[in-house]
Amino acid sequence: MNRRTPLAAALTLTAGLALTGCGGDSAPKIAVDDAYMPQPVTQQMAGVYFTVKNNGDTADKLTAVTSNVAKSLTIHKTVGTKMEQVESLPVPANGTLRLSHGGNHLMLMGLKNKPTKGDTFTVTLHFAGADPVRVQVPVKDATYQPKH
Repeated sequence: MNRRTPLAAALTLTAGLALTGCGGDSAPKIAVDDAYMPQPVTQQMAGVYFTVKNNGDTADKLTAVTSNVAKSLTIHKTVGTKMEQVESLPVPANGTLRLSHGGNHLMLMGLKNKPTKGDTFTVTLHFAGADPVRVQVPVKDATYQPKH
């Protein structure tokens, strides 16, 4: 009998048990708060803002957004005075990703209908690790500023 076989089996079992012990509650735990869209001036584009909280021990990334309210939904960050479309935004472990006016945000292009103050629509946020999250987005006054 080959002596390496029992050793390999023991190492595999030990590694499996170690990973099982580490994996308990470490997955990203995503919650979304304070979502809103200022009433857009035109039907061409609008911004959406919210806060993503990750109460898990594993970092995640916001990778995509879907909705039937616009032809295109993209993730943006602001660098200096310019907006840049990005593939994803990080959501730190036990941390927060804030999307706000003048910073990270969603861009909705080609709105199917121009939303007005008081309307609500749904977007679905997709993450690299966590399950998708459906978010109800109320349309606020064009000058709305959240109280953070």
